[in-house]
Amino acid sequence: MKKKFSLGFSTRAIHSGAAPEYVTGARNTPIFQTTSYVFENTEHAERLFRLQDFGFIYSRLTNPTVSVLEERISNLEKSTAAVACSSGHAAQQLAFTALLTKNDHFIASNKLYGGSINQFTKTFKNYGWECTFVNPDNIKEFENAIRKNTKLIFIETLSNPDGAIVDIEAVAHIAKKYHIPLIVDNTLATPFLHNPKDWGANIITHSLTKFICGNGTSMGGIVVDCGNFNFLKDNKYPSLSEPDASYNNIKFAETFGDFGFAMKVKADTLRDLGCTLSPQNAFYILNGVETLSLRMQQHTKNALKVAQYLNQNPKVSNVSYAGLKSNKYYKLGKKYFPNGCGAIFTIKLKKGYKACISLVENVKLLSHVANVGDTRSLIIHPASTTHSQLSDKEKVKAGADPDVVRLSIGIENVEDIINDLDMAIK
Repeated sequence: MKKKFSLGFSTRAIHSGAAPEYVTGARNTPIFQTTSYVFENTEHAERLFRLQDFGFIYSRLTNPTVSVLEERISNLEKSTAAVACSSGHAAQQLAFTALLTKNDHFIASNKLYGGSINQFTKTFKNYGWECTFVNPDNIKEFENAIRKNTKLIFIETLSNPDGAIVDIEAVAHIAKKYHIPLIVDNTLATPFLHNPKDWGANIITHSLTKFICGNGTSMGGIVVDCGNFNFLKDNKYPSLSEPDASYNNIKFAETFGDFGFAMKVKADTLRDLGCTLSPQNAFYILNGVETLSLRMQQHTKNALKVAQYLNQNPKVSNVSYAGLKSNKYYKLGKKYFPNGCGAIFTIKLKKGYKACISLVENVKLLSHVANVGDTRSLIIHPASTTHSQLSDKEKVKAGADPDVVRLSIGIENVEDIINDLDMAIK
């Protein structure tokens, strides 16, 4: 499955995977609101169910609207294939389930969204999967944590909540050395600001709910297969390298080559877990993707100006934004994010927790919600909400201290955002 990426990003964000609907000529991708599809004959149906032909079977697995979205995100990430699902958490569930078996081990950055940390330490632990969290600022910790049964490494490009940046190339080098796939959550950066595959990632996940949709209307997630990992080597990943009894004993990695992992996720894992993306949500997300480049440019432009303002505010003790020259991730930001370091960052207030609560409760333009990546500017106190399930020690490691507020800067007039924050801080 070879693809060309010669067209510009904005062009691909509008056109990739789509064409006028062949029956009516409808130019926009329709919502195919159907559960099932009529087969040509029994032989056609059998070939589809045996994965000997590509087509639509049942909307839990395949749907034309969802397929366009999968093709588009795969194209923007310069990868071979993708599998859309119901949420970002579902994307992680699908990717991990396709790779891990009982008593397997994986490594993750400790600078993650609180829900991911909880998923890894609670739910995934119940599956017999053990996670070791490491400090991504010390790359050696990734290598030191590797065991014989380590099956993957997981990081975020821009961490939630504080926008910390991992040296992805260095982590990818370690993963390659030990033949372990590197999974990168690219949600906060989006493929407009950063392509993890360019730096050695093997699998990419997104919460499509955030910037890619961009308007706060639809939940969705996606798993992207970069097509650059050899799952046949050493028989380390039997679910991909050994015969699958569900599909006439095919070997996914052998049969489908550089999109074998995506096929495993779709045909096997998504089939059994059932975390399907609805065609209506896929439609809304597709419309969001079309303006991704325009929105991300405005998001990052506004975020830098707001961060610069807050960095000079006497009531603010720290602004954790890699776009600031004073930030410890500034050099990594220049390396990996030449078009801007995203729109999510945290601030610390000198008067601590009470000042944070006052700020959150006194803004008028910013919305106090648990989402990020909306066109609107958003605010929340992570320690008491998104990261509340963590211990105090885990909160600090994740960048969600009690005196921290997370901001998701929208695309409003930046002067209005600054004025609202200035009023609320006062």
